[in-house]
Amino acid sequence: MFDAVAALDKVLENLDRDAREATQLRAVLVPELRRVIALGHADAEQQLLKDRDGTACAQRISRLTDAVIRAIHDAVVWRLYPNDNPSTGEQLAVVATGGYGRGKMSPGSDIDLLFLLPYKQTPWSESVVEAMLYVLWDLKVKVGHATRSVEECLREGRADMTIRTSLLEARFLFGARALFEELVTRFDGELVMFTAPEFVEAKLRERDARVAKAGASRYLVEPNVKDGKGGMRDLNTLFWIAKYAYRVRDQIELVKAGLFTAEEYRAFERCEEFLWRVRCHMHFVTGRAEERLSFGLQPRIAERFGYGPRGGLSGVERFMKAYFLIAKEVGDLTAIVCAALEQRHAKRTPVLDRWIGRFRDRFRATAIEAEDFTDDHGRINLRGPDTFVRDPVNLIRLFWLADRHNLPIHPDATRLANRSLRLIGHSLRSDGEANRLFLDILTSRNSPETILRLMNEAGVLGRFIPDFGRIVAMMQFNMYHHFTVDEHLLRSIGVLASIDSGLVEEEHPLASRLIDAISNRRALYVAVLLHDIAKGRPEDHSIAGAAIAEKMGPRFGLNLAETETVAWLVEHHLLMSMTAQSRDLSDPKTIEKFAGIVQSLERLRLLTILTVADIKAVGPGVWTAWKGTLLRTLYDETEVVLSGGHSEIARTDRVRLIQMALREGLPDWDAGAFDAYAARHNQAYWLKVDNAHQRKHAAFVRDLTEGGRTVATAYETDPFRGVTELTVYSPDHPRLLAIVTGACAASGGNIVDAQIFTTTDGFALDSIIISRAFERDQDELRRAKRITGAIERALKGEIRIAELVADRHPPSERTTTFLVPPDMSIDNALSSRETVIEITGLDRPGLLYELTTALSRLGLNITSAHVATFGERAVDVFYVTDLTGTRVTQPDRHVAIRNAVMEVFAGDVAALRAEGLEALVDSPPPREA
Repeated sequence: MFDAVAALDKVLENLDRDAREATQLRAVLVPELRRVIALGHADAEQQLLKDRDGTACAQRISRLTDAVIRAIHDAVVWRLYPNDNPSTGEQLAVVATGGYGRGKMSPGSDIDLLFLLPYKQTPWSESVVEAMLYVLWDLKVKVGHATRSVEECLREGRADMTIRTSLLEARFLFGARALFEELVTRFDGELVMFTAPEFVEAKLRERDARVAKAGASRYLVEPNVKDGKGGMRDLNTLFWIAKYAYRVRDQIELVKAGLFTAEEYRAFERCEEFLWRVRCHMHFVTGRAEERLSFGLQPRIAERFGYGPRGGLSGVERFMKAYFLIAKEVGDLTAIVCAALEQRHAKRTPVLDRWIGRFRDRFRATAIEAEDFTDDHGRINLRGPDTFVRDPVNLIRLFWLADRHNLPIHPDATRLANRSLRLIGHSLRSDGEANRLFLDILTSRNSPETILRLMNEAGVLGRFIPDFGRIVAMMQFNMYHHFTVDEHLLRSIGVLASIDSGLVEEEHPLASRLIDAISNRRALYVAVLLHDIAKGRPEDHSIAGAAIAEKMGPRFGLNLAETETVAWLVEHHLLMSMTAQSRDLSDPKTIEKFAGIVQSLERLRLLTILTVADIKAVGPGVWTAWKGTLLRTLYDETEVVLSGGHSEIARTDRVRLIQMALREGLPDWDAGAFDAYAARHNQAYWLKVDNAHQRKHAAFVRDLTEGGRTVATAYETDPFRGVTELTVYSPDHPRLLAIVTGACAASGGNIVDAQIFTTTDGFALDSIIISRAFERDQDELRRAKRITGAIERALKGEIRIAELVADRHPPSERTTTFLVPPDMSIDNALSSRETVIEITGLDRPGLLYELTTALSRLGLNITSAHVATFGERAVDVFYVTDLTGTRVTQPDRHVAIRNAVMEVFAGDVAALRAEGLEALVDSPPPREA
């Protein structure tokens, strides 16, 4: 094991005695210190990989830093500013503060130092401090420093809570210990003793602001290990608060103080060790202070932790599940500390802040009428410690009462529930009353998401429904899903409840209308809760989930018809989304096939609502008006078929109503001009484009037509979705889509979505959605202008697209973080007019250009394209004909198409084979939205 102290002693012994100038000293000292630090970090990394102890690694690096600081001080005092007989004023204590003061550091942590003086700075102390800092700056380490007297420390600490927190963790390094002891004594007696409530409130406000900035959920799939909810800073905050309120020096004293039980303190240490291990590995791997556990880092850290694939989960998914379970434990510890502080009156009693909008007025807290529970100052608590042992149903009844009476649960009750999970076994799971109470919670008209989340955080939900317990803290290693599976399901229930309550009529008018027309409300709520419950299994999660639903329905008290409905919804929960986004909704065959699977209007209504809740709960910006319009079109077209109407008549009526709505939004158009414009668009345009885009298109086309232009572009940003939308107008021809996508690729625009339309007089009107590159709108708009300029020049034949794309994206370039097996299908049964080619693969800049170019070279005319991106997975569907306008039926042509498409993904196939995943190339897994 590397001995840093011995190595630094040797450095000091060999220090050139003639190095009496500061610059000379630094020139000799800094390279040696860099060498020692590098060796120390390398040794710490090896020990971390060997013993897998994150806390020990953090302590080892802190000790290395201590030794380096001491060596710098000794070199400066010994060579530059010796002082054999210091005066009273020439006393100096070097103190570690903040994170460094805890005696634990990651490789990239800042070094926080306090140079403590008796009363004022002298020339000697000023020179020493300055020389030490110059050495640290030359070492390129981040140093936070302050030079203060004891009195100044106390004055600054009173005025600034950050400084007060930093002083709370002060640790003596070397120098005048008496000064340090004076600071600690006065800090405790003059600042800490009477200000605990003030400090606690400030720290909790600071935590809320930090968490809001880093991500309000602890289940974000790319968490911030330091500042995110459930991360390292939350543990630090717990200790700061506990140390301040209980006035302890070391965290082990928190058990003696009565804050934690011995078991809970072990959980605190376990969480701390895990988070230190993650953070140290991240810093070692990246060579910098990286705090976001990104998709690119997750596989590398998982490998260092020793996680491999098991039980349908990849190694990285197993590692991230472990991470999120730790984050959950941190949340449990936070609740324990807050409850204890309330009892000490160091923190205000919270309220259940979940009643928003109409909920707040509609539901009022009422007196609790339950033998085993009591209203404890506005919160539900237990009448005795044996409440759950005497009647395990009370573990469910506790949450049922919270929902029924609109009251928060006392942390002591939650704490005991968590410690009583062993009582939840087969007997309770099969108990009729327990299941009735649970179904009441799930289908409550109050706020079921909040109560279910409380059940989940207490561990009750996963024990009561073991299949749900399997997906608790489970992440899916992809860029589409923003949250863990359990968090996504709870958010889906929240969206459904908001639709059910009428709170989102403006945003989701169709779902809000349909919710009042369904007769299977209980089945809908159960289906939404279970729709992804089989994620992480080797088999298709939709089919496996349907089997779980068939088992759970009777247990919850559903009848046979309700259970069959739930199972059908779970099995087909992706059907409507995929059909709407990747099929030509103006093709009768599409509607016919979809209607054949749905079969009834009730199922159609239920599936529509479930689909809205599912998409909306994926993450911010995933739901768009565009997707809403597609779902509404699919619903309307299918409703006509299922109700026995004539689809062409119904479609004509709907188009007429849509055109009337647009006409009202264009008051400055005369009737003749509008009728002529409306006649230029096919029915597909009117059915698939929302009203806002129709108005923009109308103004755009009128302006360029009046200007005599036949090729034009427009662009705008969408900050909410984090994308930029390009509009392209041009005479249509077979290679148009390849030219547009190529121009985007050559200009650095990654296409994530597109809508392609052709007017009746032969012009293309395309909406191309590209991922955003710049945070500031001004920068992004300049980029969009450059991209649309390239598109216009390409359409006019002024630039050669193939050469530009080849220069920007050489064939060897590919994304390596994710491995998506390429897949494709060729189907002549999905359309009455065209051949449908569906292609799935790893998205990358220029992919759409390569695919459209490959199809064009085969003499195929792309009549309709449906482009969608689900995170890193591209799903592109092309409706094509041959040059004679007929479907492609010859087997040899199908083989040629498949070979051409697979050649586009050659790099991805090679990467999969290199990873030993040949089976995925030949037999890819079912794709998921």
